[in-house]
Amino acid sequence: MRGLLVLSVLLVAVFAKEDFVGHQVLRISVVNEAEIQKVKELEELEHLQLDFWRGPTRPGSPIDVRVPFPSLQPVKVFLESHGIEYFAIIEDVQSLLDKEQEEMFAFRGRAGSTDSFNYATYHTLEEIYDFIDLLVAENPQLVSKIQIGNSYEGRPIYVLKFSTGGSNRPSVWIDTGIHSREWVTQASGVWFAKKITQDYGQDEAFTDFLNNVDIFLEIVTNPDGFAFTHTQNRMWRKTRSKTSGLLCVGVDPNRNWDAGFGLAGASSSPCSETYHGKYANSEVEVKSIVDFVKAHGNIKAFISIHSYSQLLLYPYGYTTEPAKDQSELDQLAKSAVTALTSLYGTQYKYGSIIDTIYQASGNTVDWTYNQGIKYSFTFELRDTGRYGFLLPASQIIPTAQETWLALRVIMDYTRSHPY
Repeated sequence: MRGLLVLSVLLVAVFAKEDFVGHQVLRISVVNEAEIQKVKELEELEHLQLDFWRGPTRPGSPIDVRVPFPSLQPVKVFLESHGIEYFAIIEDVQSLLDKEQEEMFAFRGRAGSTDSFNYATYHTLEEIYDFIDLLVAENPQLVSKIQIGNSYEGRPIYVLKFSTGGSNRPSVWIDTGIHSREWVTQASGVWFAKKITQDYGQDEAFTDFLNNVDIFLEIVTNPDGFAFTHTQNRMWRKTRSKTSGLLCVGVDPNRNWDAGFGLAGASSSPCSETYHGKYANSEVEVKSIVDFVKAHGNIKAFISIHSYSQLLLYPYGYTTEPAKDQSELDQLAKSAVTALTSLYGTQYKYGSIIDTIYQASGNTVDWTYNQGIKYSFTFELRDTGRYGFLLPASQIIPTAQETWLALRVIMDYTRSHPY
């Protein structure tokens, strides 16, 4: 009887959602600029409904694209006709989604405390917000919940503040989940929150840090998109805002900031995954952070966490002009990556956004850096494409643990290098 119940719940969940049966993720290898241009031609063909997980950038840099089943043959024929190599890195997207859902259902249950909360599985928005309330209730002298706004669909946008007192102290900002489908980031954010409360009073160096510097942590930066990934479309990336006269929904919140807004590296097409929106800060999820950062005025490090690709990036993304602090940022990134790799051997690359991956205009950390927040970084967490955005839950805790080591390096350096 219980088996039938589980099956029926899973069937309801599956049939309410967008289906990805037969979808494959192809890893495309391009060796020259001409091949890159051919792949970009594919990208322009909206009727194929291709979802580029890693877009075409430069020769030798892998391209990952989710191809719906009906588009598989034409895409493969196109690539083969131009002599472009590819292979299926994920044979069937839906099979990974089914496994993910089964694991979530198996571990579902309301936690009575943050000690009994399961950090090794993925959670819904409601479960994460319940966790936040538990954490605040258990640590009232250290943790508080701040609502910095409401999402487009009216959901509260929460930031956790970790502070031992004082007003407007030097602060570090960390956000996760600005792109809603990057589930390992929100899951890592939950783990970070618990880790902060565990280490305060136990880890001498970290206790000293938190006695002098506040931490702001926004675990679900795009709540509408995140809720949508659970109820309708696991692959949803953008916000859920609607614009009069447009059929396509949502804006890429990492192209919506007022730093090179609308330049190359973002799309003016509302149906694109990198649509920049009608104007800078059009998305309330972005504007809420902008207003908070400006009002606070003493944030010294700003770290925005994405997945995937295993990268640690610093400005700029919208221009080839080096950041004035490039040398220092590069050295700090190297130290942080060294610490991260020391735990499990996970290999990261580091550098400026435009030199390491691609041009990306209107992104978060370019704006924060231009606001005078010197230590502005973006992480791209595990992996390098084997699972992409569908990282197995078994990798959540190892990912969070190794990332925390890198965060500690950045935070400690920020405190010891005031400006």
